[in-house]
Amino acid sequence: MIDLKNIVVRFGDFEALHHINVDVKEGEFFTFLGPSGCGKTTTLRTITGFIEPVEGTVSMQGRDITHVPIEKRNIGIVFQSYALFPTMTVRDNIAFGLKIKKMKKDEIEQKVKDIARKVDLTDEQLAKAVSQLSGGQQQRVAIARALVTEPAIICMDEPLSNLDAKLRVNLRNELKKMQREFGITTIYVTHDQEEALTLSDRIAVFNKGYIEQIGTPNEVYNHSATEFVANFIGDINKLQGEITGLMNLPQDKVHYIRLERIGVRADNEEEPAADGQAVSIKGVIESQEYYGLFIKYTIQTAGQTLKVVEKNDGINIYEPGDHVVLRIDPKDIMSY
Repeated sequence: MIDLKNIVVRFGDFEALHHINVDVKEGEFFTFLGPSGCGKTTTLRTITGFIEPVEGTVSMQGRDITHVPIEKRNIGIVFQSYALFPTMTVRDNIAFGLKIKKMKKDEIEQKVKDIARKVDLTDEQLAKAVSQLSGGQQQRVAIARALVTEPAIICMDEPLSNLDAKLRVNLRNELKKMQREFGITTIYVTHDQEEALTLSDRIAVFNKGYIEQIGTPNEVYNHSATEFVANFIGDINKLQGEITGLMNLPQDKVHYIRLERIGVRADNEEEPAADGQAVSIKGVIESQEYYGLFIKYTIQTAGQTLKVVEKNDGINIYEPGDHVVLRIDPKDIMSY
């Protein structure tokens, strides 16, 4: 659908993208994830035509569009700031692209009504000025405006970042639902790991102008290809010193384990049946963070501090000072 081959972008002497290769499939929700300044938005702007690469090609549906003007690429764009016209009505904002295409008035009206219904905008809201709407409603308008021209793909640059946390989660769910219903190929830019994991079919993790890994949410989280990805995606423990010796881990590598992969039980509980190569290590609860669905413990063990997440069963809850036993299975360790 969208194919980037050996894309290089430079701003003066600064090389912002170093031979980027991405192949986005039709109907896929594909996310560019990474910290600020890593190259994800630059890559998006290269796809949409705002930036022209000094090397490499951008192809869409098998056609080279590297030098095709923005307005002829048939790509819908939702900006971080939404880029709506605040004094125009919602209806006129959505219809803007259709008017540029010189469509008939009655056809424009019907298309606006159809797309408004699909993104849950009422007739009353269509008549309002954009400035009268909430942030969440404005985001719907921006999406409707991008979709109404029936683009081949839609590109979204951090579209939820200006919203409060609760609204962000609600709209995130609706965004994925809409994308499935429309079946439109979507390229999404975010620095939010949780957002990327919940929304995406596949994720490209960016770091300093390079792509460190492309994979499904499960692959980038549980099988992180590099040490950067392991640390950037979610929370993780670095295993050091005595623990690496107890587990016979290679000393010439660094070793990580996700919080939920460590088991914990009270020190006076009976040892469970042998479980492969799992190793038991004693520790003491230093602190706990109660989240309702789960509890996060900070535990002192074998000369270092580990964080552990346990499902909250309402019964086995440990307090600071409690003696516990940690269980670590070597198969859950990622080494680099």
